[in-house]
Amino acid sequence: MAKPMTMTEKIIAAHAGRDHVNPGDNVWVGVDVLMTHDVCGPGTIGIFKERFGQNAKVWDKDRVVIIPDHYIFTAEDKCHRNIQILRDFVREQGLKYYYDPDFVTSEPGMPNPYKDPTKTSYKGVCHKALPEEGHVRPGEILLGTDSHSCTAGAFGQLASGVGNTDAAFVLGTGKTWLKVPPTMKFTFRGQIPPYLTAKDLILAVIGEISVSGGTYKTMYFAGDGVSSLTLEDRMTLTNMVIEAGGKNGVCDVDEKTLQYVRARSNVDHWTVYKDDPGCAYDCEYEWDLGTLEPLVAKPYSPDNKDTAHNCRDVKIDRAYIGSCTGGKITDMIFAANLLSGHTVKIPTYVVPGSTEVHADMLRLNIQGQAKQEGEKSIYQVLEDAGCLISASSCAACLGGPMDTFGRLNEPMACISTTNRNFPGRMGHKDAGVYLASPLTAAATALTGYVTDPREYVSEPIATGSAGVL
Repeated sequence: MAKPMTMTEKIIAAHAGRDHVNPGDNVWVGVDVLMTHDVCGPGTIGIFKERFGQNAKVWDKDRVVIIPDHYIFTAEDKCHRNIQILRDFVREQGLKYYYDPDFVTSEPGMPNPYKDPTKTSYKGVCHKALPEEGHVRPGEILLGTDSHSCTAGAFGQLASGVGNTDAAFVLGTGKTWLKVPPTMKFTFRGQIPPYLTAKDLILAVIGEISVSGGTYKTMYFAGDGVSSLTLEDRMTLTNMVIEAGGKNGVCDVDEKTLQYVRARSNVDHWTVYKDDPGCAYDCEYEWDLGTLEPLVAKPYSPDNKDTAHNCRDVKIDRAYIGSCTGGKITDMIFAANLLSGHTVKIPTYVVPGSTEVHADMLRLNIQGQAKQEGEKSIYQVLEDAGCLISASSCAACLGGPMDTFGRLNEPMACISTTNRNFPGRMGHKDAGVYLASPLTAAATALTGYVTDPREYVSEPIATGSAGVL
């Protein structure tokens, strides 16, 4: 009888042509999708051409996805040059899936952003655009030249970040060499309370195991608490496994997952894997969502965990709501519901995670339904509350050039829905970033101090059809 395997082990075994693999095994696997963007794409392309030849062709032009997203809205000419390198490569290779920031030209200066988020080939942040554009399916292996490529594990696949050299090898061969990771299991019991989001759950995990506690391991999120999350909120869990050193993060595939993938996928078949009964876990942790409080990660590490209530005397200078972690449409709905009818007391920057999110902010009300005549959109509610809203991009999540929207250009305290708070991550090396959920960030924006969202939220926040299909 075959030894029981975890979901990740099954995916690797299938892609290695094996019946079984064990943690620690080194195997060759076929890759389903390779993603790169404007920061790492040029370097990957350079290594690919150096090693495979100037006239070499990628292994499969329909499995390479290029999504510029990091340094888009800046006057920095080196950033514009990177986009041109991507354009040239796409044209040369005949690649099908390239999402061009068509408003970025060879003209110097800050690009004028898209006027209508539905009428541009640009898509915004790669980790949000990948599932939106149908590149993410259960049972597959997706690699990306970005550490947060693990986000796609929310869809029951093995998704992980790789460096430029590994990506260049995949570009030429469609294969990579993987060590099978052991699996850590994190079980959440109960239904998600209205004052928590998945950001609180993942901060609890990282605070428990540390920023190195998941090093080269699969982090598997299970239990009825995870099932109660929206699919988008599950993406927050898997997005931040890299903050614990994880190789990949996974969630079980359920009807929420399948409904989304059926509506979006550009391939009409996939395989759903589940952990076998009796499979071996590296370790197991469990939480009761009824006892979990809203959390923050204080400077300067994602594992520097504390409750929002304990930090209530911490003065905050700026709030930031955005990124692959906190810029999804449900994140915007959470923030808008809390801010509706109020005015922020500190500068509050809002960045949609994708152009689709931006479009949904304009067409949906704060219940996640198509707004009716006389109703305000999510965008209008946030704008009326005094938020500063930009076009979709990574923006200040990783600092970027000095002219980046929302960048912390001086020492200040910022509460942010992003995923990292190392010194200099969002700009100035002496700025202090407090990582938090969109609810906690919005509550803090109203007071100017770290604020527990339970002061403003008591009833469940409806998200309707937002992010579902």
